[in-house]
Amino acid sequence: MRILLVEDDEGIAQGLTALLRGEGYAVDACASLATAWAALQVESFDMVLLDLGLPDGDGLQWLRRLRQAGRHLPVLILTARDAPPERIAGLDEGADDYIVKPFDPGELLARMRVALRRSEGRASPVLRHGDIEVHPAAHTVQRAGQPVALRAKEFALLLVLLRASGQVVSRQRLEEALYGFDDALESNALEVHIHHLRRKLGNDLVQTVRGVGYFVPVPPAPHTAGPAA
Repeated sequence: MRILLVEDDEGIAQGLTALLRGEGYAVDACASLATAWAALQVESFDMVLLDLGLPDGDGLQWLRRLRQAGRHLPVLILTARDAPPERIAGLDEGADDYIVKPFDPGELLARMRVALRRSEGRASPVLRHGDIEVHPAAHTVQRAGQPVALRAKEFALLLVLLRASGQVVSRQRLEEALYGFDDALESNALEVHIHHLRRKLGNDLVQTVRGVGYFVPVPPAPHTAGPAA
């Protein structure tokens, strides 16, 4: 999952970037609204973390512009403005959540997971696919009840594919979800991660559409016996 962080305080931006990358997110940090808007035009992001007091304007106006442009990705406001009217204004302008600084890192991560679930129309915190269970909060994976150890990028890739179950995800989109602007990307990195997922979770889990991308097939519905004759 790729996060756009809009924060002009360098110390806060560095701390949040380190926190999120440690959780397996790809992060691009922008110190101005103009830079953040430009980033949205050239890359795909799964969520925006938005400060309000930026050097080149107010974050609420930027958020209003984002929603008017028809962009529906989750936006979490992170700000020191704690007055109730400001919180109400932020939510009414289209923010999915409003978090007042300073905040607990664990709470931020939990609120991010909730916002992502809502954006996917999913209530359960656990992703299930056949005999595979993925717990995003705990960063754990089980197959047939047995734990499976995945590296950070493998785990992030699995989440993207499972959240799009049944849909082909392009190579470009997968790379955008896993790597930020400043991350080094080897030409065969994605194929290596796909290979590891197949080896650990089954060769049939991830299917290739040559020249397009990859997808996880929707698992067959469990068979239920009909009434006895």
